[in-house]
Amino acid sequence: MANTIKVKLVKSTIGAIPKHKKTVEALGLRKIGQIVEKQDNPQMRGMIQQVSHLVKIVEA
Repeated sequence: MANTIKVKLVKSTIGAIPKHKKTVEALGLRKIGQIVEKQDNPQMRGMIQQVSHLVKIVEA
């Protein structure tokens, strides 16, 4: 897939505000250490920026 980005959940959502929990779930992340591959577009970048303290971008 061209123009993709890999996102890894590095911190638990326990204690996070409900909006951030829903954003992490919408990214498809459920467990710490899980990596998902998403399209690299402004919408995904915005979601990642919103929960940047919980996730990290993994280099391919």
